[in-house]
Amino acid sequence: MNIFNIISLFGGLALFLYGMRIMGDGLTKGSSDAFRQSLKKVTNNPVAGFLVGLLITAVIQSSTATIVITSGLVAAGLMTFKQSLGIILGANVGTTVTGQIIRLLDINASENSVLNFFKPSTLAPVAAVIGIVCIMFIKSKSSDNAGQIAMGFGILFTGLLNMTAAVSPLAQSETFRNLFLSLSNKPILGFIAGAAAAFIIQSSSATIGILQALSTTGALSLSSVYSIIIGIYIGDCITTAIVCSVGAKAEAKRTGVAHIIFNLCCVVIVAIVINVLHAAGVLDSIWSAPITSGVIANTHSIFKIGCAILFIPLTKLLEKGAMAIVKDDPKEHIPVEFEGVELLDTSLYRSPALAISSVRKAMTKVAQTAEDNYHKANQLIHNFDVGINNEITRSENYIDFMTDHISSYLVGLSSNVSGEALDVVNYNIKCILEYERIGDLAKNLAENAEELKRKGMKFSDVAVREMDVLHNALSEVLGYATAAYREKSPVIAKKIEPVEEVVDELVEDLRARHVQRLQSGVCNVIVGSTFLDMLVNIERISDQCANIGVYTISLFDRMVAQDPHEFLKRLHAGEFEEFNKAYDEARARYMNMLAEAEKTEA
Repeated sequence: MNIFNIISLFGGLALFLYGMRIMGDGLTKGSSDAFRQSLKKVTNNPVAGFLVGLLITAVIQSSTATIVITSGLVAAGLMTFKQSLGIILGANVGTTVTGQIIRLLDINASENSVLNFFKPSTLAPVAAVIGIVCIMFIKSKSSDNAGQIAMGFGILFTGLLNMTAAVSPLAQSETFRNLFLSLSNKPILGFIAGAAAAFIIQSSSATIGILQALSTTGALSLSSVYSIIIGIYIGDCITTAIVCSVGAKAEAKRTGVAHIIFNLCCVVIVAIVINVLHAAGVLDSIWSAPITSGVIANTHSIFKIGCAILFIPLTKLLEKGAMAIVKDDPKEHIPVEFEGVELLDTSLYRSPALAISSVRKAMTKVAQTAEDNYHKANQLIHNFDVGINNEITRSENYIDFMTDHISSYLVGLSSNVSGEALDVVNYNIKCILEYERIGDLAKNLAENAEELKRKGMKFSDVAVREMDVLHNALSEVLGYATAAYREKSPVIAKKIEPVEEVVDELVEDLRARHVQRLQSGVCNVIVGSTFLDMLVNIERISDQCANIGVYTISLFDRMVAQDPHEFLKRLHAGEFEEFNKAYDEARARYMNMLAEAEKTEA
């Protein structure tokens, strides 16, 4: 084996790892919604968790990704550590699927056999062709994902073939054969070699794949390989545990530690069983015989499946072990109004759909808090209460706090997504800024009411009734905005603008009426100035809601997204019958309410 074979070997490894990476990314994008829905069904039953972990890992081809995402969900409070244990066991079994795919190297059929279609030398170019057709000639989100998966599959097998070709000269090397024969008597060295390789490559599947490629030389046997395989388990889970532990809370760290405990137990159990069977002579016929990639894949699967079956009824012990190693976090005093920031766990970046879902949960609370603050501020106009005013201040601090954290989280997430997912991330960034502004304006209204109280003044009865009409209209707008965001519904979003236009008209009407009261001396200048300031704050809250509505519609209408100002211009010009009808109905309703308020005064 010369320098060119070594270059080819590492080049093949690079292609193999890259193919696995992009195939896994494509599968993750396509299955994130399914992952999220599956996780919702996970209960305290470890068997259910096991099946979810197995299926998800088999799809996305990465136990590390599954466990790190699960750790993020635990940290975010979306599932408990106990629920994660079954998923950990399932993920360890699911990762063996890659080896079963690679065993296609063993296919040895006649020239005209249909089985040749399944050989890597055929599948690699076929998958690459399918991938490039999906990416370049079929324009849709699903075709891009399918193309990425197919291209990844093709690159993975191309890399595997390169590695196989690069190591083929070793089949004639006595030195190489003697190296692996020596591992038969030195399992500790094999264990260390497997752990080191998996830790460096950061993928148990890729390390097993390298072993399968080497098996084509005929130099590998069960006696030399089993210790390498169990060493791989440790190297891989250490990487996962480190990722799970960085900046994480105790519950999330325990997920990574449980993964290590399980794999350590696997190592001990497999080593004992293998050596006992060998000592009893059960393995004599296969102990030193050359093994194929299929035998390696089966050995890997049997080790993992056997240990998982043994541990499923013992998850309580696994839970206690992880909790004994990782103690509870020191009790940190987090004000109740700041709760929700734990949803923003960067571990979920590996699954953008889950990260966005977590953000939506946090932002929905912010949106509701901003809406509640407006209603509380309106109460102060009628009857100023120091307790309610303090509640508004605390809630405003929460909104500001969450806005900073959500915005930073979304900016970080934006570098991990593209296409429609990036559009959703940008949508959330714009919406959180609107809600932060609504919170500020609600606080301004509270300060207006506090100023009146401090100066011992109040609005006239007619001004209060007028403000009540305006409050009803703005409450409707706010309700639509919150619901449109929460449901991500363009249908609800389209209800905002007609009523928002009526709010603008009411503000203008009330401003004119109040100026008349000032001129006639019914109202003094100080109270009048505060009233007009309140009208400005209310109108601006309505405007922020209108922005949220347009952002929501833009997610589903590309024409609106390209030019929202043109959309609004056409809307206000009366080009949309749905808008016209809703506007006329809302205007008639609120103008009648305003007229009734004036009659009461008379």
